[in-house]
Amino acid sequence: MSIAANLSKLNNELIPHQVTLVAVSKTKPEADLMEAYEAGQRLFGENQVQELVEKYEHLPKDIQWHLLGHLQTNKVKYIAPFISLIHSVDSLKLLKEIDKQGEKNNRVIDCLLQIYIADEETKFGLDFDEVVELLRSEEFAQIKFARIVGVMSIATNTENQKQIKDEFYELKILFNGLKSSFFRKEDTFKEISMGMSSDYKIAIEEGSTMVRIGSTIFGKRVIPHWKNKSTDKPDAEEADEHDVQDPASADPE
Repeated sequence: MSIAANLSKLNNELIPHQVTLVAVSKTKPEADLMEAYEAGQRLFGENQVQELVEKYEHLPKDIQWHLLGHLQTNKVKYIAPFISLIHSVDSLKLLKEIDKQGEKNNRVIDCLLQIYIADEETKFGLDFDEVVELLRSEEFAQIKFARIVGVMSIATNTENQKQIKDEFYELKILFNGLKSSFFRKEDTFKEISMGMSSDYKIAIEEGSTMVRIGSTIFGKRVIPHWKNKSTDKPDAEEADEHDVQDPASADPE
């Protein structure tokens, strides 16, 4: 099926549940993104800052860009002028830098707190106690240009659907607790970003408001990495969007 047909099929599933689709376009050529764009897709998620900035510069300006991958503080300045949503806030230090860069650009930057729920050591994220500690801190109270609008997480990469379901359930329970305790008066705190190609149907059942889907839209195939497209040495078959938080894919210092 074409990218347009894949998007149509997905939207038919998601729209009745009022779930937002983020097309995970990391490593994909700009032609693929334009095919999705011409089919009506406007939200795209990228993993690495350098790739995100390059695509932003080349593609239509009404695209809403989401940063999914682990974000280093020294890279925030490159995306602060235009980023629509940062999914991967996993420390107060990072949140303070986003606030700093938001002030420099005179714009409030929306963020999701990344929560660690998976039974895997390679994932990033705050545990439940760390989230509460962050939100209770005096430093958080001083932040004006970084706005927390929800939570994000990645379930364990497993075929055990009960485990995935339980992890998503835990995230929804945490979201409800944070909403009632810290964001009761904030209508903008409403997003639960969970679910990818392999588990988005379970995520929707458990209350996801936003799914991050790559291979179901663009397909899996062997292609040269976007930065190496002029070489004759293609990477191994690209990983699915499930590894967007893998430390090995993080931008180097």
